[in-house]
Amino acid sequence: MENSLHNFELFAAIKEIFNDKMPFNKVLGLKVKSIDFKRVELEFRMRDDLIGNYIRKTLHGGVISSVIDVTGGLAAFMGITEKRAAETLETKLASLENLGTIDLRVDYLRPGSGRIFTSSGITLRTGNKVAVTRIELHNDHANLIAVGTGSYMVS
Repeated sequence: MENSLHNFELFAAIKEIFNDKMPFNKVLGLKVKSIDFKRVELEFRMRDDLIGNYIRKTLHGGVISSVIDVTGGLAAFMGITEKRAAETLETKLASLENLGTIDLRVDYLRPGSGRIFTSSGITLRTGNKVAVTRIELHNDHANLIAVGTGSYMVS
């Protein structure tokens, strides 16, 4: 019971940090849709200032890449947080300071058209210093827009 309460507090704190305290996430309009140790989902809505192709009204490639990076970073953070289960909530949250992208690969599969986009990420491997993640970005018609693989420093 105590572990579930601890996890609930952890997930709530991470949602608040990613939704409200990270300025770039706010610029993108990202919101944590769901979160656990194995999978994260973020969501954002199309806005005119995210458009890269004004004729087709599709997402800018930099927006897609940024969303994939943020999602991968959150997945990596959840992977290392699960691995450090014995640490306090404050220690886990403080380790966000060490999170950083090492490498990111993005494959653009379709134009980024849609009204609402969902990115999901999983951790493929979490070591003591590096985590590797896999990310997908879908539109509101369940079309796969882009996929990514990211490596993140976690300590």
